[in-house]
Order: sequence, then structure tokens, then C-alpha cells
Amino acid sequence: MLLHEIFKSSAPDLIALKSGTLSITYKDLNQTVQKYRSYFESIGMQSGENVGLFYKNAPEFIYAYFAVVALGAVVVPLNIMSTPSEIAYIAEDAKMKHLITMTKLELAPQYRQLVIPELETAIHSTVITEQEVIARAEEDVVVIIYTSGTTGFPKGAMLTHKNLCSNASCVADYLSMTTKDSVLCVLPMFHSFAWTVSVLTSLMVGSTIVIMDAFLPKEVLQTIQGEQITIVSGVPAMYNYYLMVGTKAIFATVRLFISGGAALPVQVLENFKKKFDLKIFEGYGLSEASPVVSINPLDDTRAGSIGKALPGISVKIVDEHGNQLPNGKPGELLVMGPNVMKGYLNLPEVSSNTIKDGWLHTGDVAYIDDEGYIYIVDRIKDIVIVSGLNVYPREIEETLYQYDGVIEAAVIGVPDQKKGESLLAFIVVADGKPFNLSDLKKHLTDRTASFKLPRKIIVRESLPKNATGKIMKKLLKEEFSY
Repeated sequence: MLLHEIFKSSAPDLIALKSGTLSITYKDLNQTVQKYRSYFESIGMQSGENVGLFYKNAPEFIYAYFAVVALGAVVVPLNIMSTPSEIAYIAEDAKMKHLITMTKLELAPQYRQLVIPELETAIHSTVITEQEVIARAEEDVVVIIYTSGTTGFPKGAMLTHKNLCSNASCVADYLSMTTKDSVLCVLPMFHSFAWTVSVLTSLMVGSTIVIMDAFLPKEVLQTIQGEQITIVSGVPAMYNYYLMVGTKAIFATVRLFISGGAALPVQVLENFKKKFDLKIFEGYGLSEASPVVSINPLDDTRAGSIGKALPGISVKIVDEHGNQLPNGKPGELLVMGPNVMKGYLNLPEVSSNTIKDGWLHTGDVAYIDDEGYIYIVDRIKDIVIVSGLNVYPREIEETLYQYDGVIEAAVIGVPDQKKGESLLAFIVVADGKPFNLSDLKKHLTDRTASFKLPRKIIVRESLPKNATGKIMKKLLKEEFSY
């Protein structure tokens, strides 16, 4: 299957998209995509070129994305929180000619910017011409997703039709999605998590996507109840808000809560189950894997686990020499399957170091139990070496979350003249909760080996996050790298 054909088999009268007061059928979706394609073709967009897409969550994002793909071009989604310099870097790296955007950006004149709100009349009055069938293969690159650049300049992961279609199909089957599902899409569409799990899966099976362009907790909860949402995808920070302000009545129609993007604290999962009698199904993925690798089975979830590998996807744990490790022993998680990217744009050496013999090296430390459940220990780059001993910050974060009132936690390593590195902990406390720092320190001391204790615990009103709500430890490290 080719990506732009993913929604063609859905019944034309079913509702594909809801946005505000708009309800858009699959027939309308198909026709509007064709108009966008005809317009893009009329202004000189060509098959094979890389086209930037800088847009908030909206039907227009979906129209433009599929129109570009149908034309045989490659989509380059851009983070709407990116700085002008970051956008300029990606535009140059991807050799863009056209950039579809919601507002005029500060870019050199060589990039033709298509500001959709200003072009709506021209697009919608475009006559759909007889459109040439572009010869495309499943192995052709369809999208380039740039990583967040936490280890340097962002890298463009090249994903094919096969990568995305196979992953969306697998996830939809795994979650037993049907035309009766109403799927909330509040995570940003430019991110692979939302695009595959909320958008592609829904379009493939004929579900309805309810689009929201920002995570405003009260509005999201009103939408979940008002639109009778059945599937909610989110990151851990969102589930903290749901815990604080949600009710059983609001979530009465939801059959699946899916968590990804960052580790879900076990305490949050347990509190969610206790308050709402509902499970959160934690999964795991990365852009280079389209992105989903694993999800907890619907009939047997395990707290602290990212679930089992999806059908057709293989995983293994290896040591630093590439030797496979036995069950229960932590090492680097490797992934192989039809979802694994083709490589990084313009980076053949980095690509060959990341994908070896078909195995994608994730950079995550994990172990697998005897039943095939995967447990993430931490990122390799986040391991802190204190007096020669490895410390996994996630372990300390989980203990912090167990203290009543802590709603966000992040632990980082900073230089230490005596120990090489030591730990700093950052927390956010829920409003109105009684809090005593000495009690928290005792809570940690009673549950944690002495060498793992943070040198200092810093209370903040908020922690820096990216567009998907993931805590940006890189910014914390930059602030305290003294």
C-alpha cells in the first residue's frame, strides 16, 4: 500500500475529521486532497522534491501532507516550536524549494512559502485536473522526520511508504480499531507519535479523528466527553493533568488510553487505575521506527513495562560488543522490522552506525522478561556515573513520583570534582498539596542507596518541555553544567 491511498477504502459518507464545528467526510477529504494536489502541481511542485510542512493541528495539515505525497514529493514536517535558525538549517539540509506554512517565516527568498490561509480561495476554486499517476514503490521515501537534535544538529530520518503503512496497520489491528472509534488528536501532528497512532491508524480503518490544536486540559476534557472519544493518546504529563481534574463521567466512553513519548511513571498508572478504574496502555517507539515498536497487550498490561513487540517486529538486548544478552539482563535495545527507517538524510556513516545488519540501535537501555515484556531502564546517554558506579536517573524519578504531591520529576547528572558526576533532581509539586522538602529527602533516603541520592532537590513551578510534553533534560543540563 502507498501512503496516500491509506484512506481510499473507507466508506465515503463516514466522518473522517472533526475540527471545531466542522465535520468532514471521507469523500470530502479525498476531494480536498485532490484539489490541494492540483494546486501544488499548477505552481510547479514536482515529484521527488522535499517539501516543508509547518502547520498546527488542523485539517489543512492533513490535506497538504497527502497532496504532497500523492504528487510524488516527500513531506518534511517541521516542529511549530522551532526557532527560525532551526527551520533554516532543516530547509537547507533537505534542499527545499517549497514550504507549506500557516504564517510567513523568516527564510531566505529561495524558499517559496505557501501560506495556506492566504491561498484557501485559490486552492478550493482549483479545478481537479486529470492527475498523472506517479510511479511509486513501497520502498520510496515518503517523509523525512527530523529528530529533536538532543545530541547535536537534528538528523532527518527517512521513512518509506512501507514503513508508515505497515506500522499503522499493525497498530490498528493491535488496538482492535474500527469505524466506531472516535480518536482524539491533541498531540502535534508533525510528531510521528500523533501522525501514526492518532491519524494514520484512524484513516486506515475509517475511524473519526477529533482534532485539537493545543493541550488545554479543561477544553480537552470537554471534548473527550462531548465528542464521546473512545481512544486517547498522550504523554505522561497529560495523564498527570487528567488525574488532577478528570472524572469517571468524563471518561465514560474511553476504551483506550495510550501513553508514549516518555516513560510513564508507575505511580501515575496506579493512581489512574485507582481513581478512574481505567488502565493506561504504555507503549514505546522512536521516529526511526515509524514510530511504534511495542505496546502493552490489551488483555494483560504490566506496570513499568512498555509491553511486547508488535507482530512482525523483532527486538533483542545486546551488550556493548553486540552480543545478545539473556532475559532479565539490561543492555541496549535493538529493533528490526518493516517499520525501521531507510536511514538518515545526507548522513551515510551515521546511518550505518545506527542500523547494523538490519538492526536499529535505539540508544535505550532495557531488558526483556521471560514472557516477552520489555522494560526500559533509561537512555544510554542519560546514565550517570557516580564514583565509578552506574546510576539510572529513571529509577530515582520513579521514587520521587511515589511521594504524594510530586507531579513532575527529572534527574540529571552534573560534573562533580570528587565523584566525577553527581545527581540533581527537579520536581514540580501539585497546587494545594502540603509539601515538606525534609520529608521528601527522607522518603528518598529510605528507598535509595546512598550513592544514588541527589546532591540537591530543586522545586520548580514547571519543567522545560518540547512540543509533545516530554521533559527536556538537555536544557536542565545546560543550565547546571558547571
